[in-house]
Amino acid sequence: MSITQRSVRLSALAAATVLALSSSFAVSAADRVNLATVQPNGSNQQFIVKYRDASRAGEATLQGRLDRAASTSGLLNSAASRGRGKGLGLQRLRRMATGAEVVRADRKLDRAEAETLMRQIAADPNVEYVEVDVRLYPAMTPNDTYYANLMWGMKGGAGGARFDQAWDSADGEGVVVAVIDTGIVPHSDLDANILPGYDLISDPFVGRDGNGRDDDPTDEGNWNNETECDSPGDDRPARSSNWHGTHVTGTVAAVGNNNKGVIGAAYRSKIVPVRVLGRCGGELSDTADAITWASGGNVPGVPDNPNPAEVINLSLGGRTDCGQTMQNAINGAVARGATVVVAAGNNNLDVSGSTPASCSNVVAVAATSNAGSRASYSNYGNLIDVSAPGGDGEGCSVNGTPRIVSTIDGSDTASSGESYGCYNGTSMATPHVSGLVALMQSAAPTPLTPAQIEATLKSTARALPGSCSGGCGAGIIDAKAAVDAVVGGSSGGGSNAAQTYSNGTDYTINDYATVESPIAVSGRSGNGPASATIAVDIRHTYKGDLKVDLVAPDGSVYNLHNRSGGSANDIIGSYTRDLSSEALNGTWKLRVNDNYYGDTGYINSWSITF
Repeated sequence: MSITQRSVRLSALAAATVLALSSSFAVSAADRVNLATVQPNGSNQQFIVKYRDASRAGEATLQGRLDRAASTSGLLNSAASRGRGKGLGLQRLRRMATGAEVVRADRKLDRAEAETLMRQIAADPNVEYVEVDVRLYPAMTPNDTYYANLMWGMKGGAGGARFDQAWDSADGEGVVVAVIDTGIVPHSDLDANILPGYDLISDPFVGRDGNGRDDDPTDEGNWNNETECDSPGDDRPARSSNWHGTHVTGTVAAVGNNNKGVIGAAYRSKIVPVRVLGRCGGELSDTADAITWASGGNVPGVPDNPNPAEVINLSLGGRTDCGQTMQNAINGAVARGATVVVAAGNNNLDVSGSTPASCSNVVAVAATSNAGSRASYSNYGNLIDVSAPGGDGEGCSVNGTPRIVSTIDGSDTASSGESYGCYNGTSMATPHVSGLVALMQSAAPTPLTPAQIEATLKSTARALPGSCSGGCGAGIIDAKAAVDAVVGGSSGGGSNAAQTYSNGTDYTINDYATVESPIAVSGRSGNGPASATIAVDIRHTYKGDLKVDLVAPDGSVYNLHNRSGGSANDIIGSYTRDLSSEALNGTWKLRVNDNYYGDTGYINSWSITF
């Protein structure tokens, strides 16, 4: 996310200095200030200043220049000295081999203060450049056993999600993810990140634990014989236990850098396991209750969840349309601030016939292979939001199209002890996205809404390098880009730092009709930038019917798309517009007009960054 630079009024002394610049110094003071090095988190304390004549100036002269810059910057020294007019203390520490000076303020400065000081230093015509002495850290390279050769989904290859590039900025610490699945078994690569969960399976036969709902989310195994899961017209084969919930949990939050096994996408996040699937599957009613409970809502007869989740992972589904019961549960969870991430399904069919992936207010996830193509089994369609690594093919080999390795139990029936296994499916893709949401929440200075999360996931996704037939959403998630987009976000850098505002609610586009999706902006000052970014995700079967406009709070209209593209589907992309004449505060609208009949769609989401 770009950072809007504040304009700083120079003091009378600094202004006079600028006016007296020699013609030999053609570069402006602003050009000598490297604002890209300013940190948004208030950790700016050491600076590097390069003087043109440093070799000839004595230490006293250099310190005097620093003292003058600090005293005229208008910054106060400390809380104790505020109100007494004392200038900021700035001390020369040492000269570098390059001839630059390392200087240190007597307190940490926030972004605006650091920019003010740096500009004041650069007002001296003898300054060649000034920048923050940024603190560096070791690059994150996990030592987990299977990371180097098997965990392609976490890396930056063709089908990878680039978590390895995001871990230097975020690790998921402080974020709670609920995994609503088959429950969990004890595993030394998970245990440190597991919070108390719940078993919400109401049928003892399905639960296989001799009772109904209880506070033990342990996976009892979901194996079955050749007949016990049969129903009229549906002959179900025998199957072994797959420890599905444990595998999903490992992809989200397996402990990282512990010299064993795997690393989770958000390896310091915490998991609340919620058990809804057992022998022969599970009931929709139990899953709907689980969504409510996991997000902090009340379920009759069940103690409230002491650790409400910010992210809910649903690597489950069935071939049916989204009903009102499931939609109500999801709406309630989203209203409580939880982002609901759902597997698209493994039927190689349009996702519109699967639930809960076809419900509104969810992030629906398709699966990709390590080559970056849609996995052969993955559902697809206009309702897909993003894609993520799900694997395809056989085994764990790094050759061909490998699966996703994660934590499981070693038994085919009842639990016998921890192990690791390789699976593929949209169930494996979904926890990659849930883990990324946890990283984003841990990196953002203030909690992000589900709509902001969805819009950022889409706007930062990258196009599939391989093939995708039927629709794979905005592309493969990009962990690095998504985390970068929220670091130093809405609370960083004051009221005019660049911020992203989003609306992820679906708005239906009917024939011969106009629809508007609003975004309210407040607490800002001044006008927009000359290069504001508008990210649009519109799902439609004939985009040539559509005219898409950005409407400013004063009613000014900025056209984004004007009935072009013919029969091509969807309008997904970013636009740049000059909004420098528009006040930031007020209600902005994305307006879509359909001028023909026979093709419909909806505004899936949109965002504006300024």
